[in-house]
Amino acid sequence: MTKKVYGVFLVLVIALAMAFSGCTDTSGEEQKSVETIKIETTTTYIVGIDGEYPPYAYIDTDGNPTGFDVDSIKWIAEKMGFEVEIIPVAWDSIIPSLQAGKIDMVYSGMTITEERAEQVNFSIPYWKVNQTVAKHDDTSYTMDDFMSGEYVVGAQSGTTGAFWVEENLIDTGIMPAENLKNTYSSFPSAAADLENKRVDFIIYDKPPMLEAIEGKPLSIIGEIDTNEEYGVAIRKSDPELLETVNDGITMLMEDTYWDELKVQYGMVD
Repeated sequence: MTKKVYGVFLVLVIALAMAFSGCTDTSGEEQKSVETIKIETTTTYIVGIDGEYPPYAYIDTDGNPTGFDVDSIKWIAEKMGFEVEIIPVAWDSIIPSLQAGKIDMVYSGMTITEERAEQVNFSIPYWKVNQTVAKHDDTSYTMDDFMSGEYVVGAQSGTTGAFWVEENLIDTGIMPAENLKNTYSSFPSAAADLENKRVDFIIYDKPPMLEAIEGKPLSIIGEIDTNEEYGVAIRKSDPELLETVNDGITMLMEDTYWDELKVQYGMVD
């Protein structure tokens, strides 16, 4: 018998001995019961963001999601006892992605509007912004020129900046519809078109506008007091998640970490 075969034979003998010792009760004592091990799992929610929306949400140079909103939901998740996976989603399809179950919430500077509220539930508001208008530094355009509707305006598709132009300039007959170029899937593309003078103005939320035009020959010429409120979008079929997020936002805004985040991302006036 080779050492290999002998080794296998010995293992079998030991295994059989252990099996029989477990099946018989030679000492008359009761068999020990097998203790059931309970494994607790943590729920993971998928958070959709606009990956090009600094300072709220964006992808850093290492390919990681970061930003004011990203850090906020990470803090909330830790305090409320769940995990998050954060993924970038095209803005004009982010609500359909939420409704289809591809993501569980949108935490990315989404303005609460009546139209959106018909499709999703919103958390309590956590931030307020206004719209801003920018032009190229080589031009002498003013806000009066912008409001005249005679010039081409660039806006990211599906944003409240585009909605404002549609409702206040196009629907009122001031601007022809073709003067609104709102086919951009991301705002940096609109800023690039303004830099290359393919459009005359761009419109966007104030903090991301400042980020988008930094270092470029572009300037903000005016602010529109839209007083928009940001909220977290959640499916109407997930009321428990909505309550959890609301509790988390309330806790965050009462914590010193909230002020630290505002300083970190330059969101202090």
